[in-house]
Amino acid sequence: MLHLSFHSFCLLGDIIDIMDLSSAVSELPFVGPVYLTRLEKLGIKKIEDLLNHIPNRYLDFSLTSPIERAQLGETLTIRGRVDSFKNIYTKSGKKMQIAEVSDKTGKILAIWFNQPFLLRILYEGVEVSLAGKIDWFDRKRALISPEYEIVSGGKETIHTGKIIPVYSETAGISSKWLRGRVKQAFDKVKDNSLEFLPSSILNKEKFPEVKTAFEYVHFPLNLKNVDLGKNRLAFNELLFLQLESIRKRIDWQKNKASSKLVIDDTSMNRFIESLTFSLTLSQKTAVKEILDDLKRDYPMNRLLEGDVGSGKTVVAAAAAFVSFTNGYHSIFMAPTQILAQQHFNTLNSMLQPFKVRISLVTSEVKKIEIGQMDIFVGTHALIHRKVNFDKVALVVIDEQHRFGVEQRAHLIKKAGKKSQAPHVLTMTATPIPRTVALTFYGDLDLSTLNELPLGRKRITTWIVPPQKRDNAYIWIEKQIKNEGIQAFVVCPLIEESEKETMAQVKAASKEFEILEKSFQTLKFGLLHGRMKIKEKNKVLSDFRSRRIDILVTTPVVEVGIDVPNATIMVIEGAERFGLAQLHQLRGRVGRSDKKSYCLIFTQGRSQKSLTVLSALTKDLSGFELAELDLKLRGPGEIFGTAQSGFPELKIASWSDLELIRKAKETAEDAFKNPSEYSMLFAKLQEMQQIPN
Repeated sequence: MLHLSFHSFCLLGDIIDIMDLSSAVSELPFVGPVYLTRLEKLGIKKIEDLLNHIPNRYLDFSLTSPIERAQLGETLTIRGRVDSFKNIYTKSGKKMQIAEVSDKTGKILAIWFNQPFLLRILYEGVEVSLAGKIDWFDRKRALISPEYEIVSGGKETIHTGKIIPVYSETAGISSKWLRGRVKQAFDKVKDNSLEFLPSSILNKEKFPEVKTAFEYVHFPLNLKNVDLGKNRLAFNELLFLQLESIRKRIDWQKNKASSKLVIDDTSMNRFIESLTFSLTLSQKTAVKEILDDLKRDYPMNRLLEGDVGSGKTVVAAAAAFVSFTNGYHSIFMAPTQILAQQHFNTLNSMLQPFKVRISLVTSEVKKIEIGQMDIFVGTHALIHRKVNFDKVALVVIDEQHRFGVEQRAHLIKKAGKKSQAPHVLTMTATPIPRTVALTFYGDLDLSTLNELPLGRKRITTWIVPPQKRDNAYIWIEKQIKNEGIQAFVVCPLIEESEKETMAQVKAASKEFEILEKSFQTLKFGLLHGRMKIKEKNKVLSDFRSRRIDILVTTPVVEVGIDVPNATIMVIEGAERFGLAQLHQLRGRVGRSDKKSYCLIFTQGRSQKSLTVLSALTKDLSGFELAELDLKLRGPGEIFGTAQSGFPELKIASWSDLELIRKAKETAEDAFKNPSEYSMLFAKLQEMQQIPN
């Protein structure tokens, strides 16, 4: 047993008393190494993390009553003395704890299950506060599994007698334990000056001060105050994201472009005129924005966001062409081998007339084969290959949210020099609502392609209930035989993961076997992420050359498969996907002048599920569907929960566009008028320091 001298105890008290928000949570009583590890699973390392771990719901135990007046069905708090406490065994062998509690007005039972340790806490004679719902037990009034706490010396209760917060938990950490630590933490910091926003912002937005917001959220007197407190803490979270984005942008613009590029209008016009199609208005706008960036002294850092099939690659090709005409190299990095191969083919078809040398860099390409190339296309393996990066002027990163931050930084650093960086264009086919994009990608300039190329036809989409599945199969077979077209069948996303699971592979393999038996006159192919690249390429080659009628695939490899003759997309288990994901899968067809169809097979019977899916049958763009997805399902459904780089908001919501706008305006104002926000910048600096 640890013994402390009175002097040591006082010193310990002083240390705890001078806590602030940046103090390590390990300085709190009862937070030893074991609890510290558990708290880290909840993302809690500092006192501020603990206070920002806001409740996910509340229990109203604010009604207090003498025992005699407690009515059946009421949720309330009673105070009394434990008259008896015993552990008994039920007929099934489980332990039950029964306490008899009394006050001046009467007696009541309190019942718990499988908590024999309570005998050491709620012993006879102890004063206790109990909160819960009054029910019948053995024809007597009883509180079933109530919250409890010892009442002594007029000490304020934490778990009963008021509106009680319920927190997200993890193994070994209960809401009750968290409530105790939150109360200790708040008591230790509440006398400090916690506010960092100027009063002008607080008054303008009608925000409570930080200290008051913590109080409203963790110790509410009413639920209206809870909303006010949450709103302020959500604003804080969004504000610091915005500040970090602006800081990154400013830091990036301190770099010099590693290669000075000159735009030759004559050459650029020749490139655009050589294309076999006309650029859309939004493509022309994006090309102009990129060309303006390439003229600057500091490097471009732009996000090109475009719907499926909107023609992002040709815009990126225009930037690579400028790099080529200036005698420099470009790098295209894609998340999968299939997409890298697709970019290689597309760039070759566009740039071949200008004798641009393009290399597809894979693990099978030897260094001697790379030679003197103008454009290198590959996956993240490009970072580790011995490609000559000395003359790289442009780095294009496709589906950039699928790469880790370190992977992107490593590639950019490798292509740059000290205080210099190449021009960087990142692209995504994932439709992101503009307000979210400007927050999440706030350090990037944004270009958006919101039109489909001329000649592209809208895809007719049908929701197919289980009873119409057989008729749908008959229709698909007729279309393939009569029209000479091909089809995709995408099996459902069983587990939300960037890495393909064996469960997904088995699902696709099983569907492949079922369909082969159902359509004996058609030829089938199977494609999934666990196949070797040679196997994938063989299947894709057979599909493109029409040796396969129906390609059964998993969704993890849907990006980059471009087969114009494939005009039917079948999506199994559609209720497992978000709208934006379904829209991207649908975008694999409709790539020619032929009429295309998307058949959405669903087992979902709920009206809500069918209402959500019906949005796909309307004439909505990917961006409109993403907005709807965000409201209905959250950002995880847009990006995929395991994808790299997308910040998970603990308090705020990506669907709260108005609060995002306010945070962005405040962050921009702070950088324009830093003297008025001195406390905010001091706070920002403090937050970037790691606690001991």
